[in-house]
Amino acid sequence: MNEHSLLVSKMIAFVYPLVLIIGVYIIVFGHVTPGGGFQGGALLATVFICRYLETSQEDIEIKKLLKLEKIMFIAIILLPSIYLFLQLVPVFDKTNIVYLVCMNALIGLKVCIGLSIIFYRFVFYEGGNKWRL
Repeated sequence: MNEHSLLVSKMIAFVYPLVLIIGVYIIVFGHVTPGGGFQGGALLATVFICRYLETSQEDIEIKKLLKLEKIMFIAIILLPSIYLFLQLVPVFDKTNIVYLVCMNALIGLKVCIGLSIIFYRFVFYEGGNKWRL
């Protein structure tokens, strides 16, 4: 066992699945209820923070997260563009709901990745020369 207390380990084990479920719920039902991509993404980013509190290891590569964040940004730009240029007028309410859920999911993942990058940068690269990628 690592140097963390048993209380922290047990509480994180209890909170971890709850945060995942609530974060995904907020993202999926963000078009109906208050919340959405940003709030759900911020909650999902706390999963990475809890993971760090449990293990304290640098096993997540920031370069891969940066590439994934760029891909998410491109997808966030492309999806509305495709929706607009194909003139997918919401014939049914389901067309609009699928679009809104997809946008919330993309924004949620981008926010989760972005906040995780910020957190890991502060934790692992707070020293003077380590700010290079």
